[in-house]
Amino acid sequence: MRKPATSTSKAASRSHAKPPAALFDAYPAPVKARLLALRRLIFETAKATKGVGALEETLKWGQPSYLTPETGSGSTVRIDQVKQAADRVAVYFHCQTNLVETFRELYPELSYSGNRAILLDVAGKLPEPALRHCVALALTYHLNKKASQTS
Repeated sequence: MRKPATSTSKAASRSHAKPPAALFDAYPAPVKARLLALRRLIFETAKATKGVGALEETLKWGQPSYLTPETGSGSTVRIDQVKQAADRVAVYFHCQTNLVETFRELYPELSYSGNRAILLDVAGKLPEPALRHCVALALTYHLNKKASQTS
């Protein structure tokens, strides 16, 4: 399992620097492959989803993170290996949103961690259609929230 990133300050741990390739290289090969597949899926979903705009890839809490600074359309999506389970990765969402609650209703077959993550096995097939939909909902969270408030 990869060592967690360390930092001397809270602000440094939420740096907006692009994740270096070395960050992905630090994971065991199967984990790295799964995280890079998730990264690709996130970028492809952003590109295909109306209103998202360009994504910013950055580090938050030492994890690859994806933001929508151009449009402000969405909530941050993060990916990482699950610290307590070397054979699992997670797609993390902001815990103060209703995103994971919504995902549970739509996709009860997926595994979740509380109100903050979708858990995935490193091996096996990714549930791509469900993940693409969940990522699209996260990347348009603020757009959808504004639209529901004006309706």
